[in-house]
Parts: sequence; structure tokens; C-alpha cells
Amino acid sequence: MELLPDANHEINVVEPALTLYLALLRGLIHAPDSTDWSKLRHALRFRWSHSVLGNPPESQFDAVFELVSVLQNVALWYFKHAAKVAAQDAVSNEEAKEVHRSLRRGAGLLLYAQNEWVPHLLEQPLPGSDYDPRVHTAYLNQATAEAQEVTIARAVELKHNAGLISALCHETSKMFTTAADSLASLDHKVFGHWMNYLKLKAALYIAYAYNYSGENLLNQDKCGDAIRALQEAKKCYENAAALCKEYSSTKGPGTKAKPDKHQFFRRIAPIIARTLEKCERENGMIYHQKVPYDAPDLELRATYGLASPEEYCLPPSAPLWSASTYAAFDLTKNMAQDPSMNSKAAQKAEGDLPAVQEAEVHQKDSDHKSDSGCSLM
Repeated sequence: MELLPDANHEINVVEPALTLYLALLRGLIHAPDSTDWSKLRHALRFRWSHSVLGNPPESQFDAVFELVSVLQNVALWYFKHAAKVAAQDAVSNEEAKEVHRSLRRGAGLLLYAQNEWVPHLLEQPLPGSDYDPRVHTAYLNQATAEAQEVTIARAVELKHNAGLISALCHETSKMFTTAADSLASLDHKVFGHWMNYLKLKAALYIAYAYNYSGENLLNQDKCGDAIRALQEAKKCYENAAALCKEYSSTKGPGTKAKPDKHQFFRRIAPIIARTLEKCERENGMIYHQKVPYDAPDLELRATYGLASPEEYCLPPSAPLWSASTYAAFDLTKNMAQDPSMNSKAAQKAEGDLPAVQEAEVHQKDSDHKSDSGCSLM
């Protein structure tokens, strides 16, 4: 737990600690050499606050609650670690792989927790809690979309086929849209800040998708369609710029990013303008094609480069959990069945959990030394 507030730690420090803790925790969940629930599952009370809701904390006499909470918080550590690595002045190929893997690994932990363990919780998830399916969907899609951003940045750097980049951008925009839509029914005063961030990222990537679609169409001598695609790219970029202002004026939990100041946001506007000017010039001199009223359809699915959560499973129980050790536990004084321990008054007397003091992570203000300028905001 002491490692998680610091995203500057290396993965090879956090992962062994996670494996060791989960191996010990598993003995509270399952009886030794069995899939039956452990008699110790409800012996201890665990308290956690939620990433967006904050205090007061939620508490349960349930080791499964602890397992889900740990998996989700380690997933958040992976996301923050990815942002920390991506924020460096120059990101090497190995570091880009680390960012990609961290995002996929974190998404895998969330998916595993939600699919395998949240259904076994004793209590229904609180609205807006980290166990709420809507919040889970937002985190999962955002992490997967950000992993795909790494792929897009590399494709731009290596000047891959414009059609492939367009399809990847389209898929990424859809993921950010799904994430934003999942938060729409939650309290806007609490979740509006996050939702607006996801909306602007979706709008930005649809602008990128139409820009590269226009470039791809021009390469196929479909100049009229290319002009219409680039006109749509310009429109979507202007929408993204408006959403940046809305995001900046919305209050809510989380980091205050400045997406309109990022190189990745700024670089696309002059590219759209130059390519559109070139298309209009060549269409007037060479192609003489009609510009359609409707924007061309984008590729529905990329053939390469799609990111997905990394599969995860729990480590086996620690060797300490032998049958004799398990049998030695006396549950005649089970706190979960003690009304004085389980009452709301007793929990209120404990008070809120202290605020977590997260270690500072360096965030650069200068532009990335790359063609894409991509970074995780």
C-alpha cells in the first residue's frame, strides 16, 4: 500500500509486492486446497475510499471487497505510471512499450476484478463508486484508448499507411465516446469534469481520423471525397477546441490537464489546413471532382494495432496457508457478528481515512521531441 501513492516506482518493484500481498490475501478468501469460501472471509473489516467520490470511506467485513479494492487501486497506479513515463522529454521505443504495457496491464486488472470478483461482493456497488459498472466501463475504455494512442503515435512516427492511422483514430475515438457515455447518468457535479475530458479526446481523435482519411483518399485520386473528409476534420477539430474550454471551466475531482496546450492537440490544425488547401488547389487544376454533401464513411475497424486489456489471474495462495494454519484460527470472537463493531455509529466514530499524499510526478511544459507529439494528458 505504501508503494501505490508514488507513480515514480518501477514496475519491477510494484508487481512482486502485489503478488506477495494477493497470495496472502487469497488465504482469507478460499480454504486451503479448495474453491470453497474461507471461514476467514468475513473475519476482518476493510475500509477504502473511492477514486472519484473520496471520503467517507466504504467498509465491509469481506476479504473479496479488499481484493477488488487492491486490484482497482493497482490498476490506477499503472495508469499514473504510464502517464509519468509518457511525460518525459524524449520517450524511447522501450519506454513507449512500457507505457503501452502499463495501460494494458491496468485495464486487465480492472476487467478481471469486475468480471470475476465484483459479482461476489456482499453489498451492491454504491452509485459512482469504483465498483459501479459505469465507472468501471469509463476507466476500462479510457485505459484501452490511451494504450491505442501509443500505437497511433508510433504509426504517425513511422509514416504508416494513412488509411490504417485513420481507422485506429476512429476506433480510439469510439472508445473515448463509450467511456464518456458511461458516465452520463452519474452526478454531473462530480463526474462532469472527467466526462468532458473524455468527450474532447473523442472529438480530437475523430478529427485525426478524418484528416488521415482525407490523405488516404487523395492518394487514391479521390480528391472530391478527400476535400469533404478534410472539411469534416476541420469541423471536428473546432468542436474539440470548444470542448477544451468547457472542460477547463468544469470543476470536479482529478488532475487539471491543459489539452489545448499539448503539442498533439496543436499539431493537427495546421496539417488539416495545409492538406485541405492542397486538395482544393489540385482539384481546381487537375481532378475537377464534385465535393459530396456528406462526409465519407470512416473505416469501421482497424486491421492492425488494436489494443486490448492484458489477461490477469490471481497468484496461488502463499505456502503459509497450510491446512494446520487454517484450522488454528478460532472464530468464536468474530467481529463481523459483533453489533458494536458493525454498527453505523461505530464506523462513524472511526472517521474518514486520511488523504493520500501522492508523490509529485514531473510534467513537462515543452513539446515532445517527436513528429506525433503524443502524450497522455
